[in-house]
Amino acid sequence: MSDVIDLLSIAALHLVLTVLPGAAAVALAARRGARDIPSLVGLGMVSTGLAAYLSFWCYFAAPLLGRIWAVAIPVVSLVVVIRGGTALTGDFLKRLATPVLLWALGVGFLLALGFIHGGLDRPLSLAATRFSHHLPDDNALPLYFSEPLYLDGHRGAAFHVRDWLSSDRPPLQIGFVVAQRPFAWDTSGLHYQVTGVTLQQIWIPAMWALLVAARVGVATRAMIMVVVLVSDLAIVNGFFVWPKMLAAAYLLAAAAFVLTDRWPTTRRDVRTGLLVAALVGLAMLAHGATVFGILAIAVVAAGRGLPTLKWVAAGCAVGLVLLVPWSLYQRYVDPPGNRLVKWLIAGVPLPDERGALQTLKESYTRLGMRGAIANKKENYLTILGRAGAIEREAGIARLMVSGRFIDAVRQARDERFFFLLQSLGVFAAAPVLMLMMRRRGRRHREEWTFAVGALQLVFVGCVIWGLLIFDAGFTIIATGTLAIPALALAGCVAGLSASAPRLAQCLAAVHVITILAIYGPVLDPLPGTSWSGATAISLVPLLLSFVLLGFRAPGGDMDKAVSSLTQSVA
Repeated sequence: MSDVIDLLSIAALHLVLTVLPGAAAVALAARRGARDIPSLVGLGMVSTGLAAYLSFWCYFAAPLLGRIWAVAIPVVSLVVVIRGGTALTGDFLKRLATPVLLWALGVGFLLALGFIHGGLDRPLSLAATRFSHHLPDDNALPLYFSEPLYLDGHRGAAFHVRDWLSSDRPPLQIGFVVAQRPFAWDTSGLHYQVTGVTLQQIWIPAMWALLVAARVGVATRAMIMVVVLVSDLAIVNGFFVWPKMLAAAYLLAAAAFVLTDRWPTTRRDVRTGLLVAALVGLAMLAHGATVFGILAIAVVAAGRGLPTLKWVAAGCAVGLVLLVPWSLYQRYVDPPGNRLVKWLIAGVPLPDERGALQTLKESYTRLGMRGAIANKKENYLTILGRAGAIEREAGIARLMVSGRFIDAVRQARDERFFFLLQSLGVFAAAPVLMLMMRRRGRRHREEWTFAVGALQLVFVGCVIWGLLIFDAGFTIIATGTLAIPALALAGCVAGLSASAPRLAQCLAAVHVITILAIYGPVLDPLPGTSWSGATAISLVPLLLSFVLLGFRAPGGDMDKAVSSLTQSVA
C-alpha cells in the first residue's frame, strides 16, 4: 500500500507543477471574460508548454537562472490563480475542472497498470518491456540530455548519447524535466518516469477540448475517452515516455479549431491563429514526426476554406518565434541536428555530414522511379497491416485456443505496436459499417460530422505519411504522428455511435476487455519484483472514476449525461 501512496503522491506533485502555468493563464483569460472551453484548454496547454520551453533556454543560459525560473513558475502561477480565481466559479469551474480531473485519473490509471508488478526502483528498464517487445532507450533520452543542461547549462548542452546528438531530439520534454527537477528528484528515474507519464497523458484534456468543440454528445464523448485511454496507443506510448503522445496532444488541441464547424469563423480570427500556431509549434518542439499530422491538418483546413492573410501572417510569426531558436541551436551549438529528418524521408539512419536536401536527392536518385513507386506501395500496405493480416489475427486466436496464452499476447502486442489498422482492434471495420449505415448516422449530425472529419484527416495523413517516408514498409506507427491513430479511434467510435449506438457500446466494452487482457499480464517481470495487490486494486476505482466522470456534461450535470446514455441505448 505504501508503494501506491508514494507513487500517487509523486504523480500529484508533478501534475500540479505541470498544470499551474496553464491554470494561471486560464484564470487571467477568465477574468477578461473568456468562457470557451476548447480555447481555454488550448491556452492552458500553450502556457504550460511555453513555461517548459523557456525553462530549457534559461538553463541553457545559466543553471542558476534556470533554477530561479523553475521556482518562479509555480509560485507566480499560484499567486495568479488565487487572485484570478474569482472568475472560476460555479458551473464554469466544473466545465474546466472535468478535463483536468480526467487527466489526473488517466495518469493514476496508467501508473498503476504499469507498476502492477513492482519495479519502482527501475522504472526506465521496466517501461522498455512492460507493454511491448524490448524497446530501445528512447524513453530515457530526454532524461540523459537534461542532465548536463541542468548541471552545466550551455557548457554541457552539446551532449551525446551513443551516436545521438542533443540537437537530434526536440527540447520540450527536456524543458519540463529541468523545470520540475528542483522540486523533487531521485537517482532511480522514478520522478522522471512519472513526469513523462503525466506529459504523455495530456492528450486527455486535448481530446476533451476537441470533442467539446465538435459538440459530440455526452455518451459518445465519454465512450471515446475511455476507448482511447484503454488502448494500445495510450498504454504503450504513455508508459514508454518518448514524447510522441505529448506531441500528439498539442496537435489534437489544434484540431479543435480546424476539424470542427468553428473553422469558418476561426480562420478569420487572428487571436485564434496565434493560438493554433502556438499549439502546432509546441507539437513540433515535442517531436519532429508531428509534421505528418500538421501537413494533413493544413490540407484539410485549406479544403474547407483558406484563412485570411492576417491569420497566416500571425501564425507564421508565432511559429518563427518558437522554432527559430531551436533551429539556431541545431545549426550552431550541436550541429547538424538533422538525423531524424534524413532517416525518415531519405532512408539514412546513421549520421553523416550531408545536409537533408542533399541526402534526399541522392537517396531518390539511387532508388530510381520504379524503386520509389515500389517503396510507396509497400508503405501503404504496411499501414493496412501488410498482406496476411487476417491470417495473423487467426494465428493469435489459434494460440489462445491451444492454451499458449503468453505467445498469443506477445504476438498481439507486436501486431498492434507496428500496424495502424491492427491497432484499431474491433473498430477496424467501423468505416465500412459507417458506409453501410450512413443514412442512420446522418440523423446524429454532430457525431457523424466529427467522425467523417476525423477519418478524412486520418486518410489524408496516411497518404502524406506513405508518400514522405522513404524506406519500404517503414510506415509503422512509431514513425508517424500518434495523432493519426488517436483520431482514427475517435472517429470510428463516433461514427458507430451515430449510426448504431448499441453496437458501438458493445464494441467499446469488448475493446476495453481485450486491451486489459493483452496489457494487464506482466510477461517479462524484472528480477526481484512481485505482484502488488494494492496497486492492482487501485486500478478499479481509478478506471471506474474516469468512466463515471467522462459521462459528466460540460456543465457538470450528471443527470443529463445519464439521460443521454439511456436514450442512446433505447
